[in-house]
Amino acid sequence: MDWRLNESVEIQYWSELILSGLGKATAKEGVNKPEMLPKEFTPLIDVAGYLSPSQESRMIEAIYNLEKDTGFKLRVLAQNYPETPGLAVRDFWQVDDNTIVFVADPTFGNILNFNVGASVDLDIPRSFWSRLAGKYGNIFYWRENGEDASIEAAVSAINSCLREPLGPNACSEIK
Repeated sequence: MDWRLNESVEIQYWSELILSGLGKATAKEGVNKPEMLPKEFTPLIDVAGYLSPSQESRMIEAIYNLEKDTGFKLRVLAQNYPETPGLAVRDFWQVDDNTIVFVADPTFGNILNFNVGASVDLDIPRSFWSRLAGKYGNIFYWRENGEDASIEAAVSAINSCLREPLGPNACSEIK
């Protein structure tokens, strides 16, 4: 998969740290724990326990409907580093150019981190991901409203964005 930069190198850097399992201060061996993956396929994995079963069910249904309607694959990993399956999600989810990998992890301050495939990057403005992280992922938002609220709001905003008609004003607002 051709991972593209989000709005800035810093966002990609932190996203890659979370996916690869590297520590903030010193490089550590990447995390790859397939044993933490569920037995059956699911587009949402909550190893941190941020979401209730009903929240998970609603979001999984929304994710499947989004993929069916748009062709884009949204995958959500809620973790609290170092408790993560890490790189094992790439094969589990069969990440490709139409995949958005959303990692919810408060370890580095902003809970919302995104890696987008090349096809997604062509259709969705890069600024969308930074604005989304800035609105619902900042430490003030998730500490006041909860990690679950940040995750739900982000999934809803991504769903709205990907359903907008393509063009110069696509995804210009976080809904």
